[in-house]
Amino acid sequence: MTDDPADHRQSRLFTTDEGDFDEERAKDDSLPVEDGEVVDTGELADHQRHVEGRGIYDERNRVNDLTGREWKFATKSVIPEQYPPDFQHELRSEHGGQKPPRLCLDIVQRFSKAGDLVLDPFAGVGGTLHGASLAEYEGTGLREAIGFERTQEWVDLYHEVLEQENAEREARGEGALAGQDMRHGDCAELVDELEEGQIDLLCTDVPYWDMDKVEQTRNEKETRESKLDGFDADDLQTKEDWLDDMAAKFEQFRRVVKENGYVVVFIGDMYREQSYHMLSSELAARLVDVGYTMKANLVWYDPSKDLHVYGYPFSFVPSMVHQNILVFRNE
Repeated sequence: MTDDPADHRQSRLFTTDEGDFDEERAKDDSLPVEDGEVVDTGELADHQRHVEGRGIYDERNRVNDLTGREWKFATKSVIPEQYPPDFQHELRSEHGGQKPPRLCLDIVQRFSKAGDLVLDPFAGVGGTLHGASLAEYEGTGLREAIGFERTQEWVDLYHEVLEQENAEREARGEGALAGQDMRHGDCAELVDELEEGQIDLLCTDVPYWDMDKVEQTRNEKETRESKLDGFDADDLQTKEDWLDDMAAKFEQFRRVVKENGYVVVFIGDMYREQSYHMLSSELAARLVDVGYTMKANLVWYDPSKDLHVYGYPFSFVPSMVHQNILVFRNE
């Protein structure tokens, strides 16, 4: 099978007859060098342009603002990243399920373009919203974002974190992060305020099945209560009830997500009552049932997670150091 010359258009090398890199020719022609390779910008197609330090961008890209090189890296199915405990981490950790804003930035950049509108219907303390704001300085451009959160404490904490973070950025001589539209209330009601097809990307970390009301025990001498808000039901929610609730809400969300827009959902699996529950798979099946098309399952592996000796020496119980990131499209 022969190579198509067009496949090499983005990274054509200037070489000598012996095949070595011709640095002098590159300097004479004032051509950009990427990773030791000269990019012949004269050979780019009309829909391509060179972005300094990032590679070749294809103007036909309707998914995001990544260059071909960045896109290739972003297709990795595992994100083995320990995000630094910055961005007012101590404050944000008051919410037991907060996600690092820079992880949210990574996801937002993969599935949206600068200027797009992002929705997080279970916003918590606003990791997705902060990620959308960070994109102005650390990514491909600012996204606007809307967050729905029914617990006033977390809404207030989002604003407090933003205020303190911007004070520190100002002291460092950095630009202020944009404040996003954080709305207090139930997502099932607030979503009706949005227009049909208004949202370019929905990115959220869903509330887990009844973990909000269950005491989490590491050993007989140490227990801790979840910091997350409880569900509306007075009694503990069954897994089927939780799945039904999530399916109903995401079915509502379909109206406001644009056609072919992406929906990205963080969900961890759970070990409960001596059994492993693959919540990610069960939730994915429900979302497909209500009309979404599943496109990928990414895995965020956090190497900073503490390990605990669960079950030893009688039964193998996993220490969860990963989260699933389910990717759907509203087709």
